[in-house]
Amino acid sequence: MKKIALDVGDKTIGVAVSDPLLITAQGITTIERVGIRKDAGKVMDLIKEHDCDTVVIGLPKKLDGTDSIQTEKVYEFKTMLENKMKSSGMGHIKVVFQDERLTTVMAEKVLIEGDVRRKKRKEVIDKQAAVLILQGYLDTL
Repeated sequence: MKKIALDVGDKTIGVAVSDPLLITAQGITTIERVGIRKDAGKVMDLIKEHDCDTVVIGLPKKLDGTDSIQTEKVYEFKTMLENKMKSSGMGHIKVVFQDERLTTVMAEKVLIEGDVRRKKRKEVIDKQAAVLILQGYLDTL
């Protein structure tokens, strides 16, 4: 089964999904944040649509490894997602964290090297960060 990755930010959630052989990650969408419950519901729809058995959430730690304000928000999102999945019969789906330190910086670099214009980079950077999060997870399998 496929894996899905999330780059959870305050305004958007970047989403990537693996191929069925768990070799590569592809960015699929960016969810505009409207509220934690609705956002979790949209993620659940994508999990079903892409037939995923694992959700990989990027964990934004500080460079020294300590938690930040954003880390706490991601913990809260994970809890909400797990609770909604349990109450919807999707409790069997595993939710794991993947260190995401510097993924946004790396995503920006990839997009610049690909000659993507600044305006377009803003639109796709979270999706590209989710790709890097998922690829890092797949590489550890």
